[in-house]
Amino acid sequence: MSSTGRPESDPAPSAGAERIEVSRFVPAPPAEVFAVLCDPQGHVDIDASGMLMDAEGEPVAAVGDRFLVHMDREALGDLPMGQYDVEVVITAFERDREIAWTIEGTIRPPLGHVYGYRLEPADGGTRVTSYYDWSDLREDYRAFLTFPIVPESALKGTLGILDRTVRRRRTRSGTVGGAA
Repeated sequence: MSSTGRPESDPAPSAGAERIEVSRFVPAPPAEVFAVLCDPQGHVDIDASGMLMDAEGEPVAAVGDRFLVHMDREALGDLPMGQYDVEVVITAFERDREIAWTIEGTIRPPLGHVYGYRLEPADGGTRVTSYYDWSDLREDYRAFLTFPIVPESALKGTLGILDRTVRRRRTRSGTVGGAA
């Protein structure tokens, strides 16, 4: 806990771990946070990796929903993939509680890694946990890909940008104090 009594980021994963989780308090109700996470453009707006350039599609509302994301791998500088497109495929969806997805893109069959967010109501806002899980990564990809692709620092940065984005959307929409 921080000096304000709000949860800080979770500790780093242990060696050999195949999942990263980081958390942050966001002073907004879960519905406002979740709205950003369901919006394809919201993903671009909050990305701290620098890879997400733009998105196309409607806000997601169920497992199986999809949207297109235009990517630029040069932001990471790890592979010479340049610009490419991926489809985000929703794998978990519980309104205002959890959203998760996998990626279908240029690599076939898909890698099998999952990104997601869990939201928990907290006094004065929401505890948001971002996770990245590559435990189901296909064995034939493990030899030539280094995981995690997105570092823990980017997940932490994304949570900070999420906080800012929720606040900005609230200001633009005229929502005050969490009231709709």
